[in-house]
Amino acid sequence: MIGPLLKSLRPVQWVKNVFVLAPVVFAEHLADPELLFAALVSFATFCLAASCIYLINDLGDREEDRLHPLKKHRPIAAGELPVFTAGAAAIVLAVLTIGASLYLGLGFLMILVVYLAVNIAYSRGLKHVVILDVMVVSSGYVLRVMAGAEAIQVRVSPWLLLCTVFLALLLILSKRRHELLLLADDAGDHRAVLQHYSATFLDQMINVVTASSVVCFALYAMDDDTVSRFGDRLIYTLPLVIFGIFRYLYLIYQKHERRNPTEALMRDVPFVVNIFLWGFAVLWIVYGGVPGGT
Repeated sequence: MIGPLLKSLRPVQWVKNVFVLAPVVFAEHLADPELLFAALVSFATFCLAASCIYLINDLGDREEDRLHPLKKHRPIAAGELPVFTAGAAAIVLAVLTIGASLYLGLGFLMILVVYLAVNIAYSRGLKHVVILDVMVVSSGYVLRVMAGAEAIQVRVSPWLLLCTVFLALLLILSKRRHELLLLADDAGDHRAVLQHYSATFLDQMINVVTASSVVCFALYAMDDDTVSRFGDRLIYTLPLVIFGIFRYLYLIYQKHERRNPTEALMRDVPFVVNIFLWGFAVLWIVYGGVPGGT
């Protein structure tokens, strides 16, 4: 039963929690062992919380998932993971999540509670409200950044939060588009809110958040506070940001993969290489060549 349980925890989705680590990177605290440890604990805590939510959602949606061409293979829907076992695992993860949150402080715990409440409210009704559904999911990414900042007690740039909002909306809107095209006429039967969307409508929103993501990053890179700390060098990573977004759009519009866009993204070699190049460039700029530099 270990295999189906691990699959239900969806560790491949933990990559979304790297947003928790953004504050410790841009606050120049990677060389501080205590703060770095706190940031890593916060990352692990959100991984536990996310997996707990996945189990809860899969338990609640198992009947609908059995009718979905891809979700029917999820262990709970496929009958590979018993309901009792999944429920017990969700309780254990919830306890571990709260325990780790208490270690990081009351502020972090409050943000995590909001994150859990938002996700539960989404699965219990908000997922059926058009437009609000994608905004609620995107708020989870913002809460991750805020929690990462709270864990190490630093202030987050408003521009960085805006970048997070628009990137999150891009990921979620593209997922909605993928589901709409994959399920075709049956889309509304599998996810009720999809009957209120169309490919054209989603494309228009994707265009807005794509442009906004690039603009917000450029404004963050040239913000007075950013320039005073790192100089104007961060703006030179903008071509890598643009390539990453364009590559993502290419995967969405040209490749037409059956897999979830996020999963396809993590398996795309050019995109992964680009992410590593951007990450190395940011570390070089922020830390003067090496993490913990001048």
